[in-house]
Amino acid sequence: MKIGVIALQGNVEEHVDALSRVFDGEIVKIKHKGIVPSCDAIIIPGGESTTLCRLAWSEGIAQEIIGRAMQGMPILGTCAGLILLATRGDDEVRKTGQKLLGLMDTAIDRNAFGRQRESFESPLSLPFIEGGPFNAVFIRAPAIVSAGDGVEVLARLDEFIVAARQGNIVALAFHPELTDDARIHKYFMDIVKKHSRN
Repeated sequence: MKIGVIALQGNVEEHVDALSRVFDGEIVKIKHKGIVPSCDAIIIPGGESTTLCRLAWSEGIAQEIIGRAMQGMPILGTCAGLILLATRGDDEVRKTGQKLLGLMDTAIDRNAFGRQRESFESPLSLPFIEGGPFNAVFIRAPAIVSAGDGVEVLARLDEFIVAARQGNIVALAFHPELTDDARIHKYFMDIVKKHSRN
């Protein structure tokens, strides 16, 4: 099996490290088109969403992600990745002309929890993992403000949705790769393994 981490910008190495703790197959960093089609799953990391969007489309990677998603390929999007996966952006997204991937039936608020200085950590109860609360790291975090009927809400914080799943696509507002806790990456790998058997 081969898992790709979109490596255009953002927390790439941290995701590779977290993934390597729960997966002993091939992990590739994706900077150019032509690699996504050969992957069994991909991770879209946090970073600066405007830059990530622009580079993903200009490099031809966005088009490949959409194509593979339509075939059921599992995708994990964290922080900026959650923004890219959404179908509907906020005023900030429209103002910057971000072209989203439109793979998850969600509307997002790009700066739901404030700017960089308002970054924080919070213990989250996540029903899809065992072992107690997960220490979620929120950095200039977005959130899902509304979700379609096909979207399973996995976790909320205040009035915002901070974790959601639609089919084989998982979106998180926080950074699981910035902790030593690999339970979320293991959960994602369970989705990948189940999909690969089908």
